[in-house]
Amino acid sequence: MIKSQSLFLILFVSLFTITCGGGNGSSDSADSAAGNGNDGLTEFELKHGIGPVDEVVELGELDPELAAEGKKVFEAKCTACHKPTERYIGPAAGKILDRRSATYAMNMIMNPDEMTKKHPEGKKMMQEYMSPMPYQNVSIEQARAIVEYFRTIEMPDENETNQ
Repeated sequence: MIKSQSLFLILFVSLFTITCGGGNGSSDSADSAAGNGNDGLTEFELKHGIGPVDEVVELGELDPELAAEGKKVFEAKCTACHKPTERYIGPAAGKILDRRSATYAMNMIMNPDEMTKKHPEGKKMMQEYMSPMPYQNVSIEQARAIVEYFRTIEMPDENETNQ
């Protein structure tokens, strides 16, 4: 009888601890999902994302040829979920660089699964759009071209769209 009571107590305490978010070291707590923790990410990863691009991408002067190549890749791989100037299944492509660094955008393009599971902003995007961004096997060069294309997208004036 005492053995079964002890076992019940151990199971109860374990279940209580797990359901209240303690003891398992998981980064899926409410705080980390809301972006209040760093989830073990470095300062660079928090600002520029998790992925193969591990140095800040400097954009410099617009490269029209690279942007044209990026538009082709975007149209082939991204338009099922992203529109250039409006929200669709994912955010409008033309506003991305207003909110995120080029490095972050490239890491999101090339590493969407890890970004939406581990990065606070990626988790927020997953909560907002409720649709995971699929892996598209985009190279670093293609991702850089897509970012260059993003720079060429002109967003409509909000006054025009609200009339």
